[in-house]
Amino acid sequence: MAVYKDGDKWRVIYRYTNYKGERKQTQKRGFATKREALGWEREVMLKSESKLDMTFVSFFEIYEADKKKRVKENTWESKSHVIRTKILPYFGERKIAEIEPKDVIAWQNEMLSYKGENGEVYSPTYLKTIHAQLSAIFNHAVRFYHLPCNPAQKAGTMGSEEHKEMLFWTKEEYLKFADVMMDKPLSYYAFEMLYWCGVRLGEMLALTPSDFDFGRNTVTINKSYQRIKGRDVITSPKTAKSNRTIKMPHFLCEEMQEYVSMLYEISEDERMFQVTKSYLHHEMDRGAKAANVKRIRIHDLRHSHVSLS
Repeated sequence: MAVYKDGDKWRVIYRYTNYKGERKQTQKRGFATKREALGWEREVMLKSESKLDMTFVSFFEIYEADKKKRVKENTWESKSHVIRTKILPYFGERKIAEIEPKDVIAWQNEMLSYKGENGEVYSPTYLKTIHAQLSAIFNHAVRFYHLPCNPAQKAGTMGSEEHKEMLFWTKEEYLKFADVMMDKPLSYYAFEMLYWCGVRLGEMLALTPSDFDFGRNTVTINKSYQRIKGRDVITSPKTAKSNRTIKMPHFLCEEMQEYVSMLYEISEDERMFQVTKSYLHHEMDRGAKAANVKRIRIHDLRHSHVSLS
């Protein structure tokens, strides 16, 4: 480690040995004071040696490096958002080894008492999710970095799992909905796939012409679409068992062939439904209202499909 005056600012150079035994060097410029530079130097040293005298935010960076590549990008983004917005602002500058159950309880009380501008509060499910993310970080520190115990576990959880009523459409209700959606072909054909094949929304949005075998009346599900930070991202399906081939009704095959023919010069591996999940949620609202049928979640179309059997 070395701290230097760099013009009117301060610079830190840190040399270390990585897990491969290779000598490496990193540096950071722009510190206004020597004290700030020395503070950064100390945190980097603690992180490199995995000493739990470091701050919670520094350990989160270790946790991120350990976990990020082991989960899907969209899964990590969801976890990271919760941690950065609901946990780091409270615990970030605390030393992770000094956080006690009473500190977690104080944080829980703050989350439980939250009220937004319109008086909205966090749902029991969301509170449970936030606590689970905090506990996961402490568990990681216990399992791999010798933290004596998990204070979030000792404090106990907050919130609860909400069991929402499972809604579905009868065939008659869906046909009413489909009839009013015909004014927008993309929306109509998208919901046809969701209802008659029971596919997930991300799976449907990832479909390409090459996924269909119209000779055998089948569609292959082997990927899923996500919109992450303004980027279109194609991932594997939700689970390994989600890779499957679905037998399609003959009329649906004809509809999909008709739809593909409407897409100007589409390539075999190009997405057929160039919209987002948000667009289809709005279309669901519009169609349910126009058809005068109860509004269900798009996810519940899978249950509606199962009810056809």
